Amino acid sequence: MQKPERDPAQAGLPYRPCVGITLINRAGLVFIGRRRGSGPEHDQAAWQMPQGGIDEGEAPHEAALRELYEETNVGAGSVTPLAKSHDWLAYDLPPTITKKAWKGRYRGQRQKWFAFGFTGQDGEIDVAAPGGGRHKAEFDAWRWEAMPALPDLIVPFKRPVYEAVVAAFSGLTDWHAPA
Repeated sequence: MQKPERDPAQAGLPYRPCVGITLINRAGLVFIGRRRGSGPEHDQAAWQMPQGGIDEGEAPHEAALRELYEETNVGAGSVTPLAKSHDWLAYDLPPTITKKAWKGRYRGQRQKWFAFGFTGQDGEIDVAAPGGGRHKAEFDAWRWEAMPALPDLIVPFKRPVYEAVVAAFSGLTDWHAPA
């Protein structure tokens, strides 16, 4: 496998603190959304799990629940915590987009990942108008996917993070929803 190109200017930039969410349904499948439009760090067909920045003073677990709601409409009452990553997982942006993404302030993201079991109904998921339309749509489509397939669906520079998440959370696909 060819190593990604690195820009020496990136070395002095910090990582953006972020969370990632692995939402697992009762069938053991994982929520993925297709990025709406094309941003500097994604191509038109990129599928990913929900993720987003941690606000100043916000705990990572709180950020994960907020981001999940803002991107999928799934509220805290429809999930049960299953696990979190032990380590922070980081990726660097390719040099061609470092200056475009986040106004060039970050070299990439450093993420704490959380796994939640989805106890709600699929009809609750609304990627077109999350939060009743109070939040900007991040995805234009969504589906449930088998966990082992996830690394092949993400943009290549995020693949090592997805491989680590799959390795950490793959044993959770047989969780049981509370009665």
